[in-house]
Amino acid sequence: MPPTMPPTRRALLGTLGVAALATVAAAPAGGHGPAAPVPLCLPAPTGPWPVGTVALHLVDDSRPDPLLPAKPYRELMAGLWYPAEPGAGHPTAPWLPPAAAADWDAHSAPALGVPAGAADWRGLRTHARTGAPVARRAGRLPVVLFSPGDGGSRALGTTLVEELASRGHLVVALDSTYEAEQVEFPGGRVERALPLPDDLTPEVVAALLAGHSRARLADARFVLGALDRLARGDRPDTGTDTGTDPLPDGLAEAADPARTGVLGQSLGGSVAARLAHDEPRVRAAADLDGALLGPVADSGLAKPFLLMASGTKTLRTEPSWASCWAASTGPRHALRLRNAAHGSYTDLQVLLPQLVHRLPVPDAAGLIGTVDPRRSLAAQRTAVAAFFARYLTGRPTGFLDRPGNNWPELEVLR
Repeated sequence: MPPTMPPTRRALLGTLGVAALATVAAAPAGGHGPAAPVPLCLPAPTGPWPVGTVALHLVDDSRPDPLLPAKPYRELMAGLWYPAEPGAGHPTAPWLPPAAAADWDAHSAPALGVPAGAADWRGLRTHARTGAPVARRAGRLPVVLFSPGDGGSRALGTTLVEELASRGHLVVALDSTYEAEQVEFPGGRVERALPLPDDLTPEVVAALLAGHSRARLADARFVLGALDRLARGDRPDTGTDTGTDPLPDGLAEAADPARTGVLGQSLGGSVAARLAHDEPRVRAAADLDGALLGPVADSGLAKPFLLMASGTKTLRTEPSWASCWAASTGPRHALRLRNAAHGSYTDLQVLLPQLVHRLPVPDAAGLIGTVDPRRSLAAQRTAVAAFFARYLTGRPTGFLDRPGNNWPELEVLR
């Protein structure tokens, strides 16, 4: 059975095998928002390090754009997140840059049932300081590539990305241009997603997802090469655009591409597993509720693999999980977040609850489940951090196999 896609990708929550998202409406919710936009905030990361960030404008002129072939090169935006030196002098980064935030407010939020202008998306800040120096005492940093769900912005993974950075990782969050709803480039230029076909039959959906997966795999390999260049002391991005930030002090010396893992939600999780399967430079992969595409579904993984499921899904209810699990020979861990939904593995888990008491957000539970948002995020952060600590830094932990009584939200799947 092919993966399914909701009637509109404008729901921004990914697509693979998630029937619940098929009920998300493409039209804005009725009525009007409050007179003043609702302020929003993200929970602070819990690791010992302050967090820094910088955006990179990457251009791969070795290939035409796979989603817009008339364009002779592939253009990407990536966010780098890392442990930073303490101190002031660097502003906190926005959740989305200004032009992308305006586009999200006008197009993406209404598809989730949040009327345009009802929430202060532009005022939403992260806890990372733009351009802050890398923490020297953190040493060489293991690398984690992050990929969001189909159609989603890299910003939707900020709560997990910041957590990993605060615990001593260099995280590279990547947007997929012309698939993501909006990608802002230096100078305020926004590239939007290409329109979807009118008739989203299962065959059309499967072809779209396969094409998006191929594009993301090529993008990830390009980024791995960029990280190698960074570790050699070369600037991996264009570095000359108006609005491009200088690279933070200490970044080149800190990156350790020899210890690289991948993390993704939905389609991003599928891509993470496939990249680990195909790419010798990747040591471990974590998949947040994404069904699997390509040969990894049948041949499994010989590398460490973390799968986190939502709702009532098990290793047997998703065929690609079952076949991958049976064929895998590497260390493998599967956890289910009880009472969660597919969107629980995005920042919407903590953002929508801040809106539902003041706005008529339809079917919020269908998007983010009924799990307590704070507990959900804490469980995800703990599990993902434990996985990469174990397999990228060699710090053993039994959490993934036995979360214990303190984590009733988590169930080990076997």
